[in-house]
Amino acid sequence: MHQRLIVLLSSVLLCAAAPLSAASWKEQQIAAAEKSESILRQTEKVRGLLAQYQIMRAAYAADESKAFRLIFGQYLSWHQSYLGLHEDALQSFSIQQISDKQDAPSPLEGDWQLQPAVDVIARLAQGQRAVFFNEAHNAAITRSLTVEMLPRLKALGFTHFAAETLYETDHKLAQRGYANDDSGFYTQEPVYAEMVRTALKLGFIVVPYEAASDATGDAREREQARNLYQRVFKDNADARLVVNAGYAHIVESGKYLGGASMAQHFRKMTRIDPLTIEQTMLIPHTQLGQDHAYYRALLAKSPPKQPGVFVAADGKPWTLRPDQYDLSVVLPPFTRENGRESWLSLDGARVPYSVDGEICRNSMPCLLEARYQGDGDDAIPADRIVIGLRDNSLSNTEQKFRTIDQLRTDLYLRPGKYRLRATNADNQVVTTQNITVGNRDRNP
Repeated sequence: MHQRLIVLLSSVLLCAAAPLSAASWKEQQIAAAEKSESILRQTEKVRGLLAQYQIMRAAYAADESKAFRLIFGQYLSWHQSYLGLHEDALQSFSIQQISDKQDAPSPLEGDWQLQPAVDVIARLAQGQRAVFFNEAHNAAITRSLTVEMLPRLKALGFTHFAAETLYETDHKLAQRGYANDDSGFYTQEPVYAEMVRTALKLGFIVVPYEAASDATGDAREREQARNLYQRVFKDNADARLVVNAGYAHIVESGKYLGGASMAQHFRKMTRIDPLTIEQTMLIPHTQLGQDHAYYRALLAKSPPKQPGVFVAADGKPWTLRPDQYDLSVVLPPFTRENGRESWLSLDGARVPYSVDGEICRNSMPCLLEARYQGDGDDAIPADRIVIGLRDNSLSNTEQKFRTIDQLRTDLYLRPGKYRLRATNADNQVVTTQNITVGNRDRNP
């Protein structure tokens, strides 16, 4: 699974390589992928996400070669997102959004109005049999709108929810009502897990559709589409499906990985034309130069406050890539408070709950996790964040005298009751406490 995704994404960035022959660059990537896989296998033998991340962080710092940084940077970025280090994840790996000849004219130059994405998508989803969202796997911000849309789509009559890399071997997911380490790969990231939890709570039938074989490229896409058909539509003519998939798995036209995308295979098998929602291109990056030119122009003119879709006077949505996706979502830039990104509020559904370093009892670095009361200790937490990681920009003396206030952070949680746990780098629980999060909480 890991290697297939890596090869796919690294091919997108081939143009970023140093002036090498294509064969030489490919050899370097293969060697870097093999090294990355070896490091990951060794890392997974260690208990605890924080302990694993410390090993991966050291491995990344020790090898500055371009191919290794490109390949292993993706592994690192996923784990950083699991740990709530979302901006670090974007710095470790990010796909620059370069203007392309396939791009539609800028909506800023025509008679298009930016409207709330939740309203536009809900309107367009009426009468649809399938709605496909995509995401950037290392950028959890691209999952936030999908979580927000699930109640609206359920109210419209959608019945099934499918998410990439959910494991079909987790037969007790629906019974538990939450994801754990056995549920999937990307579900280790709390916003992804919240997406699955929300779907289960709303009464969606949650469907794993990932290819169980070692198929790659077109064969993997076809197997994914076949799983969706057989597990959702084959014996249920009234089913209506929401899918969360990565990147161009939902592209509706053109060649993909030498063949066709999952969405193209799905349409051929089911004769259902899904509503495809692209939300990985018009997003904020940590470096302004990586933003799409249209996005930079929009920020300069009038930065959006919430996810939006450009709409014409007749209601037609704008899409960056006509014929490939039905509409493009513009995600707003985020601000930082107490070291966390504002989009984690999920449009106000979650509130910041302030925690300081005292809970870690001077055992740094420290992993803070909040689990819903009633969930088992195996549950992927509602939110997690690492504090006290060594800052290489500080001297040893400065590091030693960092104050508790400097280690204060926020957890973003829905109002309710939680178990808060602090764990050190040796995966030992330092502190546990029960907390109640109010509607306007920031301070405990």
